[in-house]
Amino acid sequence: MSDRVEPGPGEPDLWESIALLQTWLDENRRHDGQEGLLLRILKLSEEVGEVAQAVIGATGQNPRKGTTHTWDDVRAELCDVIITALVALRTLTPEAREVFMARLAAVRERSLGSPQGR
Repeated sequence: MSDRVEPGPGEPDLWESIALLQTWLDENRRHDGQEGLLLRILKLSEEVGEVAQAVIGATGQNPRKGTTHTWDDVRAELCDVIITALVALRTLTPEAREVFMARLAAVRERSLGSPQGR
């Protein structure tokens, strides 16, 4: 059984989509070089803040505002964090998929042990 999950019919390929988004962002950026790279990475902080805002809104934690978000909003914001992180990773290296998969394997092994040991 393979660990690789292929996109279903009509589903976009994850890494192809990330590459297309990175290209679109590169073609429309206002800052180049290291400044552009740092701003792209800092975008993650903005997206994480939106997750926090959605959680606060979904739980009604702000008594002045009440319930302003749903758990669907939280899920969507979490997806935005993942997409933003993958685009930032691909900006750092065109081998983003390989870097990510190697890191995922290392974290999985560190946390769960080797697949042969289970």
